[in-house]
Amino acid sequence: MPGSDDHTVEETREVTAPLGVDGVLPPQIAVAAENAGAAKGRQDTLSTLLLAILAGAFVAMGAIFSTITIVGAEGLPFGATRLLAGVTFCLGLILVVVAGAELFTGNNLLVMACVSRKLTLPQLLRNWGVVYVGNLLGATATAAMMLLTAQYAMADGDVGLTALRIAEGKCNLSFTEALTRGIYCNALVCLAIWLCLSCRTTTDKILAILFPITAFVAAGFEHSVANMYFIPVGLFIKQWAGPEFWQATSTSSDAYNTLTWEAYLLKNLLPVTIGNIIGGTLFVGVIYWVIYRRPRHYSE
Repeated sequence: MPGSDDHTVEETREVTAPLGVDGVLPPQIAVAAENAGAAKGRQDTLSTLLLAILAGAFVAMGAIFSTITIVGAEGLPFGATRLLAGVTFCLGLILVVVAGAELFTGNNLLVMACVSRKLTLPQLLRNWGVVYVGNLLGATATAAMMLLTAQYAMADGDVGLTALRIAEGKCNLSFTEALTRGIYCNALVCLAIWLCLSCRTTTDKILAILFPITAFVAAGFEHSVANMYFIPVGLFIKQWAGPEFWQATSTSSDAYNTLTWEAYLLKNLLPVTIGNIIGGTLFVGVIYWVIYRRPRHYSE
């Protein structure tokens, strides 16, 4: 059976790599990804859910940091502003990887364990479902808490206006734009996770995360869990900000009429989630499984 006796000798050789400071090689990363995926898929539901809620909150923290840093950055070149947004957003995945949490987009790599039959399809889908719901709870709750802090009123309301512009821009993407941006986003996120599996130290992991995550944010790609914060916080501001906010910013909630819950769920979250799954499973997980983990039959 594929995934059982076919890999026994190969796995033993790869896992028992010599100790050292050098990074783990790609064939060993593939084994680590399979084993980590199998462990995640068999984890109990309560632990998985709580870790997923943490991941949603962690990614939201990165989104908050990113939003704050680009407030008032209109005088910078477009590329420099996007670079700044990307570097600061990395906080989210750093917290997920180093502190420990369950992130839906990264868990798309569990497909490797499933294809190798170390994880059943029901176990894979259970993990994805629980983690997705947990991420949604954590990110949305963080957005609600940010509303209570009145952070949106900082800088004479510019923080709130920045959040509103980000949210509305995401809701104005076409289905195709959101889908394809979701594909490339999660290809980069899963590559960041893949690189982290090669790392020996915390510093290595942070550096491995930095460039892929900065790249996806700078390029304007779409991350489903990040959008579980970015769009709800805009919706909360639109609905619940007091009249003093609108007076300070010389605008009104009517100016954001395309920012709706329907647009959030159907025009953004749905296609972005589908794109994330395609990018993480097919563009990274399945391709690396075929390269390094498919059963091979050698002739003498």
